[in-house]
Amino acid sequence: MFYPQSASVTLVLGGVRSGKSRLAQQIAEHAQRVTFIATAERRDDQEMHLKIERHRSERPSSWITIEEPTQLAQAIRTAGRNSDVVLIDCLTLFASNLLEKYAENPDGLQAQIDNLSLALRQPPCSIVLVSNEVGSGVVPAYELGRRFRDLVGEINQRVASVADTVLLMIAGLPFPLKGSVPKEVKR
Repeated sequence: MFYPQSASVTLVLGGVRSGKSRLAQQIAEHAQRVTFIATAERRDDQEMHLKIERHRSERPSSWITIEEPTQLAQAIRTAGRNSDVVLIDCLTLFASNLLEKYAENPDGLQAQIDNLSLALRQPPCSIVLVSNEVGSGVVPAYELGRRFRDLVGEINQRVASVADTVLLMIAGLPFPLKGSVPKEVKR
C-alpha cells in the first residue's frame, strides 16, 4: 500500500485536463476510508454543474463527500478523524472562493492559507490535494486575474513546502517534483 503508517501529504499539480484529478483518485483508492472534500460550489453555471456530476460519478460510492469552499483546515481536521485519506479537489477553486469571500479582508484570506498550511504540517491522516499550475500561462490582462494567479501560486508553494510528495501532471503523465510516483499509479 502507498500510505505509510504515518500520515503523508501529496500535492498533484497540472494544467486543465492534464489528468491530475484522475491521478489523485488513483492514489486515494488504495485506502479503505476516503473522504473527498470538494471546493466547488454549485451555482447557476451549467458547465460547472456538469463537471461536478461527472466527477461524482467517477468516484467510488463508498467515499464520503464534503463540500467546503473556504474552511479547508477545519474540514481536514474533522474528516481526518474517520478517514485514512482525505482528498481535496481543488485548491484552485479554493483560491477563487477565498478571493470572493475575503475581497475586503486580506488578513482573513491570509489566515485561511496559514490555517491550511498548519493543518498539513500535522495531518490527522494522509492528505492528497489537487491544484492547477497557473504560473506557466499568459499574464492575465485584468487585476483580478493577476491576483488570482498570484494567490494560486502562493497556495501551491505553501502546500508544496510541507508536502512529502509533489507530482506534476503533463498530458496524463505524472512527473515527480518531490518524492516519487507511487508504485500503484497506473501509467
